[in-house]
Amino acid sequence: MFTLAEVASLNDIQPTYRILKPWWDVFMDYLAVVMLMVAIFAGTMQLTKDQVVCLPVLPSPVNSKAHTPPGNADVTTDIPKMEAATNQDQAGRMANDVSFGTSAVTPDIPLRATYPRTDSTVPNQEAKKEKKDPTGRKTNLDFQQYVFINQMCYHLALPWYSKYFPYLALIHTIILMVSSNFWFKYPKTCSKVEHFVSILGKCFESPWTTKALSETACEDSEENKQRITGAQTLPKHVSTSSDEGSPSASTPMINKTGFKFSAEKPVIEVPSMTILDKKDGEQAKALFEKVRKFRAHVEDSDLIYKLYVVQTVIKTAKFIFILCYTANFVNAISFEHVCKPKVEHLTGYEVFECTHNMAYMLKKLLISYISIICVYGFICLYTLFWLFRIPLKEYSFEKVREESSFSDIPDVKNDFAFLLHMVDQYDQLYSKRFGVFLSEVSENKLREISLNHEWTFEKLRQHVSRNAQDKQELHLFMLSGVPDAVFDLTDLDVLKLELIPEAKIPAKISQMTNLQELHLCHCPAKVEQTAFSFLRDHLRCLHVKFTDVAEIPAWVYLLKNLRELYLIGNLNSENNKMIGLESLRELRHLKILHVKSNLTKVPSNITDVAPHLTKLVIHNDGTKLLVLNSLKKMMNVAELELQNCELERIPHAIFSLSNLQELDLKSNNIRTIEEIISFQHLKRLTCLKLWHNKIVTIPPSITHVKNLESLYFSNNKLESLPVAVFSLQKLRCLDVSYNNISMIPIEIGLLQNLQHLHITGNKVDILPKQLFKCIKLRTLNLGQNCIASLPEKIGQLSQLTQLELKGNCLDRLPAQLGQCRMLKKSGLVVEDHLFDTLPLEVKEALNQDINVPFANGI
Repeated sequence: MFTLAEVASLNDIQPTYRILKPWWDVFMDYLAVVMLMVAIFAGTMQLTKDQVVCLPVLPSPVNSKAHTPPGNADVTTDIPKMEAATNQDQAGRMANDVSFGTSAVTPDIPLRATYPRTDSTVPNQEAKKEKKDPTGRKTNLDFQQYVFINQMCYHLALPWYSKYFPYLALIHTIILMVSSNFWFKYPKTCSKVEHFVSILGKCFESPWTTKALSETACEDSEENKQRITGAQTLPKHVSTSSDEGSPSASTPMINKTGFKFSAEKPVIEVPSMTILDKKDGEQAKALFEKVRKFRAHVEDSDLIYKLYVVQTVIKTAKFIFILCYTANFVNAISFEHVCKPKVEHLTGYEVFECTHNMAYMLKKLLISYISIICVYGFICLYTLFWLFRIPLKEYSFEKVREESSFSDIPDVKNDFAFLLHMVDQYDQLYSKRFGVFLSEVSENKLREISLNHEWTFEKLRQHVSRNAQDKQELHLFMLSGVPDAVFDLTDLDVLKLELIPEAKIPAKISQMTNLQELHLCHCPAKVEQTAFSFLRDHLRCLHVKFTDVAEIPAWVYLLKNLRELYLIGNLNSENNKMIGLESLRELRHLKILHVKSNLTKVPSNITDVAPHLTKLVIHNDGTKLLVLNSLKKMMNVAELELQNCELERIPHAIFSLSNLQELDLKSNNIRTIEEIISFQHLKRLTCLKLWHNKIVTIPPSITHVKNLESLYFSNNKLESLPVAVFSLQKLRCLDVSYNNISMIPIEIGLLQNLQHLHITGNKVDILPKQLFKCIKLRTLNLGQNCIASLPEKIGQLSQLTQLELKGNCLDRLPAQLGQCRMLKKSGLVVEDHLFDTLPLEVKEALNQDINVPFANGI
C-alpha cells in the first residue's frame, strides 16, 4: 500500500515553478489534497472495518408483515414460498441430520425440538411461561455459515458504489492532480517552462535590471522636479525628490548610488555614469542573448497555452462527470439491505436481512467529497472564463514603456505572452523587470561597458566548444571588436569571427600556436605585420564570407602555407574584374578551393594553383557558367563539383582531367550525355553524379567507363535503364530515384557487387527474380512505385539492412523477410498494416536489436 506522502508527490512541483501558479491553481491543489485525504481515509476505514452482518428472515406464524423491515415489503411475500420449500424437503433433511450435524436444519423447528428433552415431566405451565418470555428467535446456523453468508451478501446485496467509492475517489483525485500539473511535466513544454523560469529569475535578480530601472526613475524624478520648480522652492544641492507616486519609490538603487539626507526629506544623488562590475556585466550580456534566443524559440508556437486550456477543460469535464454519476448514488448507500444469495441448499434459508456498518460514515464522506468537488469545479469554470476572457496569446508592455525610458520594448505573442500573463497573476514586477532585457536601448547601454572588461579569458574559455572534427572552436558573433583575451587561448584550433566590422588581429595572435583555421564572415579584419607573418606561416584553412568583393582582405592572397580556401559571396567576373585572384599564385600549397558565388566563367588565374589543387568546388546561384577552358590545366584535380551552374552538356574540358576520381554535376540543365563515352579515358573515375538534371536516356556507351563504382541519376527524366549499365561489374551504388522508369531489366542480376540500389519514386510494377541474385545488397529502396507483390526470394538478401516499400500497391509481405537476418524494423520502411501481415515470429525477429559487433563484422 502507498502512503499519503507518495500520492501527494504527484501534486508537487519545483519551487521555482510557483511563479507560474495563479491563485486558482494553488487553491485547487489544496482541494485535491483534501480530496486525497478523504479518499484514503475512506479506503482505510473500509479495509479495516467494513463488513455486513446478516440474519435469516424467519417466518412468523401470526403476522409476518408486522416483522418486515421498512422498505423491504417483498420479504413477506417470499416467506411462504420458503416455508413450503422447507416442508417439502423436511423428511429428506432429517434423514441426513446425523451426517450434516447442525449445517442442515429445518428453520421452522426450534433448536430444542431437534434434540428433544429427556425430562418429560415439565408442566405445561412452565412451557407457557417460557413462551411468554422469549430470549430471541433461534436459528440452526453455525458460525461458519454466518461467515459464509456475510461474505456472500457483502458482494451481492451491497451496491457497487458502497464498496468502491474510496477507490473511485482516489483514482479521480489522482487524475485531477496529474491534470493540474501536466503542463509542468510534459517534455515539450517542461523544457520551455524550465528555461523561462530560469531566465526570469536571473532577470529579476540581475543588478543590471535594478540599475536600468533606477536610472529611469532618476530621469523621471529630474523631469518632475523641473516641472514643479515654479510651485516649490528646492535647495540647489538637491538632485531629485522622491514623491509617493514616483516609480522610484519602490525601486531600490544599487550600492554605487550615493544617498544624502537633509533635515526636511531624504534626497537621492543621481550617479553620473553607470558602471557594472565585471561579473554583473557578463551575466547581463548573457541574459540578453538568452532572452533573444528564448523569444525566437517560444514565440513560434502556442503549445503551452493549448496544453493549459486542454488540461483545464479535462478537469472541468471530470468535475461534471463525477458530479453527475456520484449524485445518483448518494441514496444507494443505506444501512439495511435484503440479500437473496440462492444458497438455500447450504443454509436452509432463502432471504437474509443484512446491515452495513460503514454506511453512515461512507455517506457522510461522500457528501463531503461532492461538496469539495463542487468547489473545485466552480474554480475550473472560473479558470476557463479567465482563459477566454482576454487574448492570452498577446502581451503588451505598454505600461512598462510608459513608466520607463525603454520605449522600444516589443510586444510578444503565443507561448511567450501566455507565460508572462501567468507571471502577472503572481507578481507584475517580474514582467516589468523582464521587459528590460527585451529592449535594444537597454542592450546598447550595456554594450558601452568595456569589451575587454566584459570578455575575460574565463568567459571566452566557456564559449570554446568541440566541432564535428573534434577541434576546439571559438565563435564570436556581433561584437564591437575582438577581445584581447581571445589571443590568450593558445590551444584554440578554429576561430570564427562573424559580423565584427572593427576586427583587428594584433601581434598577440602569434601565441596561438595551434590555430590552423580562421573564419571571417562579413568581417574585413585588419592585421598587424607581425600577426600577418604568423598567419602566413601557420594558417591552413580560411573561410571568407562577404557581400562585396572589397570585404576580402588583401592579405588573404598572400598566405603561402594555406591548404583550403572557401570564398562565399559575389564574385561575378564581369562586374568584379579586379578581384585580385592573380595573387593566388602565392598560395603554393593550396589543395582545396571552394567557391560559392555567381560566376559566369572559371577565372583563368585559377590555374596559378592548378599544379597542386586536388579539389575544386563551384556552387553557383543559378548563373550560367559559360567558360570552363581553365579546367584543362588542372591535371591533378581528383574531385570536381559544378553545382547549379545551368550546364546543358558535360563540359569537354572535364575529359582532360586524367586524375579525376569523382565528378558531381548536380542541379544543372543537362539533357543528353552522349559525351559520356569520353569518360573511358578517365581511368580513375569511380563516382559519377548527374542527379537533379533533365536527362532522358543513358547512352549504351556508358559500358566503356568500366571503373565506375557509384552512379547517381536521381531526379531526372529517365524512362528505362539500358542493359549497358549492368555491365559495370564494379558498380556498388546505383541511384535512379524519382524518374519515370517502369521496368527493371533482368540483367540487373549481373551486378554481383551491388550494395545500394535506389529506385524510389518511379513506375516499377514487377520486381525481376534476377534482382535477388545481387546477394550483397544492403540497401534496397523501392518506395513510391506500383509494385503489387514482393517475391519470396527477398529472403536471399541476407545482408539487407534497409528496405523501403512504402507507397506501393502491396497487400501483404512475404514471411521470407525473416530470412534477412540483418534487417530490423528500424530499417524496414513500410505501412503499419503491411507490417502486421507478417507472421508473429518474423515480427519478433525484426523487432530485436541488431548485434552491432556482428553487423560491423559483416
